Amino acid sequence: MTFRALNQKYLEPGSQYLMILGIIALCQPWNLFLHRYGMTMTLVGLIAFMVTTKIPRDAQPDEGSHS
Repeated sequence: MTFRALNQKYLEPGSQYLMILGIIALCQPWNLFLHRYGMTMTLVGLIAFMVTTKIPRDAQPDEGSHS
């Protein structure tokens, strides 16, 4: 598995989930630790998402053209 495929399959969705968990951690009132670091989780997820989306995807072979 290449780094581009690894990025597309795991890192990009992982950064999105981290942003979502950070927002949920900010909104919940039960755990002070999660509330305290919710903004940090959201920012780290946002920066990771910005970096991972700049990595180009693997070139997919054209299925319509058969030589």
